[in-house]
Amino acid sequence: MDTLYTSRFWESPDGLKLHYRHYEARSGTGDTSPPIICMHGLTRNSRDFAVLARHLSENHTVLVPEMRGRGQSEYAKDFATYNPLTYVSDVEALLVKEGIERFIAVGTSLGGLMTMLMAFADANRFAGVVLNDIGPEIDPKGIERIREYVGQGRSYPSWMHAARALEEEHASSFPAFTLDDWLEMAKRGMVVQQNGRIAFDYDMNIAEPFQDDDGAAPPNLWPALEALADTPALIVRGALSDLLTEKTMAEMLARLPKATSVTVPDIGHAPLLEEGIAIAAIDDLVAQAV
Repeated sequence: MDTLYTSRFWESPDGLKLHYRHYEARSGTGDTSPPIICMHGLTRNSRDFAVLARHLSENHTVLVPEMRGRGQSEYAKDFATYNPLTYVSDVEALLVKEGIERFIAVGTSLGGLMTMLMAFADANRFAGVVLNDIGPEIDPKGIERIREYVGQGRSYPSWMHAARALEEEHASSFPAFTLDDWLEMAKRGMVVQQNGRIAFDYDMNIAEPFQDDDGAAPPNLWPALEALADTPALIVRGALSDLLTEKTMAEMLARLPKATSVTVPDIGHAPLLEEGIAIAAIDDLVAQAV
């Protein structure tokens, strides 16, 4: 049981009650070091960052928002608002609520797209950024794979059934996972419903805008990435990723003079950011962020 955070809520510009985890810096340096905002992927929630947030909150305040339609955040009344620009608007409201003007962003997949969009609006507020297995160009093969499973609304009679289903769907991305790893993955992304069945912890309607050609990611994000040219950045890639190609990562590094990269072996989309090589690289990035 993670007892290092408190559950808090904020209100979106269109009136939704949204949830975030707030990890206070344990060392007492939270008032002088930039806070860290961790933003999750398309079908994910704040539980994805439990290990990383515990680690980083030794010296930094860490906020882990759950986007609308995920976890404890309220589901949208209009599923057309399930898009990156709206998610960014929601997070901007959280920053205002918390009085945060400068911060480090850690964005996995969708969270990385949000980070780039926020940088395009104002990159000066970023003390540093981590882009986890995402870039301005996304491999169409990965998009098609996600479209095959997102929003399917499947449920399972037990955690074991849920874990086996995840293994069947995602084994190619996590070939080294054990049964315990799949059980842990299931408990991150699913919850027990009132009827006792195990189901994914997100609104199935998030899939609707994603099915459109323009709904998966905003077009031409290279200018947004280039806005981070003066910002310390870390690009994390899974060695087996079908979303972020080696070519795209190389181009990102060429356009970001202050960026470094790390490739996590035996992992596809997306690294958990719990792997030793990933945590060490994030620690180095955070140490640069001032």
